[in-house]
Amino acid sequence: MALKTHIENMVSAITLNQKIDVKALAAKVSGVEYNPDNFPGVVFRITEPKLAMLIFSSGKVICTGARNKQDITVALEKLRKKLNEAGIRMKGKPKVEVQNIVASSDLELKVNLDVLATECMNTEYEPEQFPGLVFRLDEPKTVMLIFRSGKIIITGAKNTASIKKAAEKTKEMVQSYNAVF
Repeated sequence: MALKTHIENMVSAITLNQKIDVKALAAKVSGVEYNPDNFPGVVFRITEPKLAMLIFSSGKVICTGARNKQDITVALEKLRKKLNEAGIRMKGKPKVEVQNIVASSDLELKVNLDVLATECMNTEYEPEQFPGLVFRLDEPKTVMLIFRSGKIIITGAKNTASIKKAAEKTKEMVQSYNAVF
């Protein structure tokens, strides 16, 4: 049976294909934050779905907090409306590229991290610093945080298929090294 995975955060880079006057945007609309002394972009927080969009003068937007592609689509429509309020019309269809997906899963077994740390390549484990073991996979290119409880955090994937594949490969690796309590 395939492991269940849960997307915690999907970070995407959006290209609007135009420059944005962030100072004018912040001055003309409510519901955005702009403090150029601390951060060069405008922060637009959305409550439904709960996420944030970082809008830069270059026309690049970083969307963080989404849990699926539909969240990004909804957020883009809300961004379009916010830009319209400021008199800024989007030119063409924005390019959306998922940069990183963070997901969680449960291997459904207790993991002996000491065995993995000594036997398995591509691991880092310093229990005095952090309770999880860092495991890097080349294919799919992802990084897992593995905890003694069997819970894992998967980072670096660009699609959901890679998340599922990384979780399965991690479980296989743990079992192949007999690193199970």
